[in-house]
Amino acid sequence: MTEREIDSKYLNEKMTLKIFKPEKFSDLYKYTVCIMQDGNDYFQMGRIATLSDRLHEAGEITNTVFVGIHYQDKYDRRKKYHPAGEQNEAYTNFLVREAVPLLDDELPTYNMGYTRALMGDSLAGTLALMTAVKYPNTFGKVIMQSPYVDKTVLNTINKTDSLHSMDIYHTIGTEETEVKMTDNQTMDFVAPNRELNRLLVEKGASYTYHELEGGIHTWKYWQNDMKRVLKTMFSHFS
Repeated sequence: MTEREIDSKYLNEKMTLKIFKPEKFSDLYKYTVCIMQDGNDYFQMGRIATLSDRLHEAGEITNTVFVGIHYQDKYDRRKKYHPAGEQNEAYTNFLVREAVPLLDDELPTYNMGYTRALMGDSLAGTLALMTAVKYPNTFGKVIMQSPYVDKTVLNTINKTDSLHSMDIYHTIGTEETEVKMTDNQTMDFVAPNRELNRLLVEKGASYTYHELEGGIHTWKYWQNDMKRVLKTMFSHFS
């Protein structure tokens, strides 16, 4: 694990990228890159580093570097990840115009959208989808676990024509009917996620969708699905 810092001109703050390379990393090979919002959670609760080591060793995923970017607190997270968040546009610009160029400069990447993934849970999954739809040439893979879905998200997908080149993995737990939000309100995540599923199928994306039986909005269910996530999205080029 190495760390790189970016003094973001878009966010006016110092952003840290945690970069986890495969054990047998070599500059002689090219690498797919997976950028994870809620980065510390993916490394700690998602056990990404352990899974990466195991799956690389077994030859079950292609050469992939996992990069984690975290937030300050739950309010900062909402500002950056929510479609209507005050810093959503600035954060998207940070990803596209600062984080990606740094990673392409530091790592032997392919410099192509289909070998870059955005991954996130809940609001971070929403951010992944919305960013990739806006910048399909930069990000060709989206992994969203129990994303927050509202009318803005559905309208964006309904209007987009950029999904044909995208590879999407999408899950929702069957019991995510009363998810507590940052403002202490509760929301049914299941119905809007099923509507998003319907739209994505209609749009013809390369698309994997799973409903996690009994799943609620917690890392227990997201982590249990993580091996399938990585093998599905990084086992080969789509």
